[in-house]
Amino acid sequence: MANTRRRLTGEVVSNKMEKTVVVRVNRSFRHPLYGKTVYSSKKYMAHDEQNACAIGDEVVMVESRPLSKNKRWVVERIIRED
Repeated sequence: MANTRRRLTGEVVSNKMEKTVVVRVNRSFRHPLYGKTVYSSKKYMAHDEQNACAIGDEVVMVESRPLSKNKRWVVERIIRED
């Protein structure tokens, strides 16, 4: 079976919790009526088992089962360390 879990790329903005990081994911899209490029961002809590992420790192998160009230993502790998 193919791995169909969603993956998102974002920047770590907080690592003050134990085994949890907050990742900001930026996205841009064209406004359907006016055609202007709209930028938006959303923050996700992600599980970081080894506490390896630092603020400013670029990471890839993968969707998982609910791990706590707010955590539904797990850090898969660190793309760029800052």
